[in-house]
Amino acid sequence: MTVVTPPPGRELLARGAETMSRVIDQARTLADVASRQAATLAPAALPPSLPPLPANPATLLQDAAEYAVDAAQRGILYLDALRQAGNTFYEHEAEGCPPVLFFPWDMVVDGRTLPRPCNYALVRIRQPEGAAPLDPKLRPFVIIDPRAGHGAGIGGFKSDSQVGVALRRGHPVYFVIFFRDPEPGQTILDITHAEGIFLREVAKLHPEAPKPVVIGNCQGGWAVMMLGASQPDLTGAIVLNGAPLSYWAGERGRNPMRYLGGLAGGSWPATLLADLGNGKFDGANLVLNFESLSPANTWFKKYYNLYANVDRETPRFLEFERWWGGYFLMNRDEIRWIVENLFIGDKFARGAISAGGGATFNMRAVRSPVVVFASAGDNITPPGQALRWIADVYRDEQEIKTLGQTIVYLMHEDIGHLGIFVSGAIALKEHTEIAETLQLIDSVAPGLYEMLITTEGGNGGWQVELKERTMADIRARSGEAKNEAFPAVARISALNQSIYDLFVSPVVRQFATERTAEMRRQLHPMRLRRTVFSDRNPLMAAVPALAEQARAKRAPAPVTNPFRLWENLWAESVERSFDLYRDVRDGWTEYAFHAVYGALGTMGVAEAEMPEAPPPATEAAAPEVREALARMAEGGYAAAVIRMMVLLARARGGVRRSRLVRSNALLTTESPFAEMTATERQSMIRQQTVIASMAPAEAISSLPMLLPTPEERARALAAVEAVAGPEAELGEAAQAMLAQLRTELAIPAGTRVEVGVPVGFEAAAIPD
Repeated sequence: MTVVTPPPGRELLARGAETMSRVIDQARTLADVASRQAATLAPAALPPSLPPLPANPATLLQDAAEYAVDAAQRGILYLDALRQAGNTFYEHEAEGCPPVLFFPWDMVVDGRTLPRPCNYALVRIRQPEGAAPLDPKLRPFVIIDPRAGHGAGIGGFKSDSQVGVALRRGHPVYFVIFFRDPEPGQTILDITHAEGIFLREVAKLHPEAPKPVVIGNCQGGWAVMMLGASQPDLTGAIVLNGAPLSYWAGERGRNPMRYLGGLAGGSWPATLLADLGNGKFDGANLVLNFESLSPANTWFKKYYNLYANVDRETPRFLEFERWWGGYFLMNRDEIRWIVENLFIGDKFARGAISAGGGATFNMRAVRSPVVVFASAGDNITPPGQALRWIADVYRDEQEIKTLGQTIVYLMHEDIGHLGIFVSGAIALKEHTEIAETLQLIDSVAPGLYEMLITTEGGNGGWQVELKERTMADIRARSGEAKNEAFPAVARISALNQSIYDLFVSPVVRQFATERTAEMRRQLHPMRLRRTVFSDRNPLMAAVPALAEQARAKRAPAPVTNPFRLWENLWAESVERSFDLYRDVRDGWTEYAFHAVYGALGTMGVAEAEMPEAPPPATEAAAPEVREALARMAEGGYAAAVIRMMVLLARARGGVRRSRLVRSNALLTTESPFAEMTATERQSMIRQQTVIASMAPAEAISSLPMLLPTPEERARALAAVEAVAGPEAELGEAAQAMLAQLRTELAIPAGTRVEVGVPVGFEAAAIPD
């Protein structure tokens, strides 16, 4: 046999064609970015409308006098509010920046005393006076706040919060807090280890309760998922609120923050700041990054809103500033780990983060149900970063079912990032409905769902439905997926970091001391803009007395005063100017990023870093599938009832929470389910979901083998019908499935058997 070597010209032509294809794709990307940014900039150039001038000159003079007094008084009260905020900042720092929890708490485990010490701790929230007593059999809630520059407490910032929602339902609530200064040498893996100890302690304190619900807010989300991946036996349901897990994902023209690491050259600037801080990274730098996303709000709008409405806004402003103005530190190795593995490398979604001992953190190992809450209005954790990990980790929605996993996501259309945690309206609606659904999560068949919350009738209540979704829905929400620019960033970042570590870092660390580090921290603009207005500034000495006089003689001008209207117009113009600057900056940032790193990608710089395509579907050969299909005729009455409920839910494409309430009541109180453990019930639900998904026809035809007697068949079908509710409201597909089940079991239509579903469970359900 003769091997013919292809001529070298053909290989060169193939490589040239491949390169040209990449160049064309890059040109298309830049054109797409330019067109999107042009559409974004267009509305910003529209001028605001002018208010009419007063007709009477005397009235105008009177309005001017009223406005002058009002503006002067507001100015004094505004300065006094800033003075109070500055004093609060100093007091908060002197106290060690304790958590800003609205609720009293008791220390349970102090992570600083563990064999692998870290600055984290587990506290238990006390039940407020007059609240309902805690139920020891209800799931404990454990909330982990982000350590992203600020301190802990945002999840329990006010009465209407994640903590308040859980306490009002009788759940024990625990909070993972952290202290301002890290322990010497602590690492992210030490924190994960400590959080595992915290959950074991919670389980020990509540032996009668199911595994705790673990809530991760923002950056706390990846910490929770690392815990669930490394120690899946410790966590119950996991809730991720505004949590970024896929840092490369996003939508062109909307999510500029993901480009900053690339334009800064990678991870080395964070390491430089930590070296200048004598081995500690100042969290104020992260907060400054967040604030730079909206310069209008950071440098003008929130202060003007305080000035314009100083009589009513001062308490709210001071309350929020107490948390927003408390800055925490990280060790050099901690911030470098976070930037390299998450912000720049996006390694978690690809299962490439080392867990020590040769293992990696793989989100496929998470076996607890996962609930994801994201918002289209969130520019810090956009929907792509919150949801894309699902499509990165799992091949398709069928694989989620095969692995027995349940993932539910909830989308809000306009709330901002902080609103997810601090908004009372969000707490009373979304967080409340999530908490209600978590009580029934074990009755949800494995799969991928979207939680839809709609207004019910005219009674002010909410109707909740879990609607089945596909990976195509996730990809549509996530924006761009495969992008050679981001892997190129990871490669360039690693190169720049090596150069910095070798040539620059030793010099910087030689001259950095704790004194110079503390001086830099105190002069940071995030701190300075607060401290300069405190009582420590002698120029503020007269403000308290003047503020008291202004309050005593307060004479606010009416909102119809033309000078107030012109003031609002001026403020709107300033805000629009800031927004125009932001849009131009973000547009050029995005264009520059794609121009530089996209070009590097076309040259093959990131070729080795691109994630591989998922392997072909082989669900039918998976061990879980083979085992489930081999036991299709086993399980008797219990398996038949669960299988029929799964088949009906699949036919309908989802399930309302009212049906989940009935299903949960049946599966926890009716024999033979009541005699099962929670683990056994969940195992049966997973197994029957695999059977119904992989072999639906055989799943139906084998039902008579599970129910050999007419009495069992009638009883099983009656139980399923009781859970399903009125047949007329099931929809055509579900009605057809119910008719098919009746035919297969030879049950005439209209035949009903009373089943032992407990009386009174309807009170907990939302009527269909």
